[in-house]
Amino acid sequence: MSQVPPASLSCSTCEACCCRLEVLLITDTGVPSQYIKKNPHEISTMLRLADGWCAALDRNTMRCSIYEVRPLICREFELGEADCRSERAKFGY
Repeated sequence: MSQVPPASLSCSTCEACCCRLEVLLITDTGVPSQYIKKNPHEISTMLRLADGWCAALDRNTMRCSIYEVRPLICREFELGEADCRSERAKFGY
């Protein structure tokens, strides 16, 4: 059961820290192929740019450009939960 995050936590105030994580694609949600990278072992991940950010992140809005078809792990990563707070802390948020 999810807890309601404090009002001070907002996706718009952390510059999408979670969009710097490696994301394995374990289910087919319809992620467009230009955002998928396959390693030599044929494991699919979200493509990350040279600076570490997810290629699907819109840099102007700091929001996911493929939100409706984002990977399962992105759907399950919830604002204010322990993983969210941990990633925010790494970047000083």
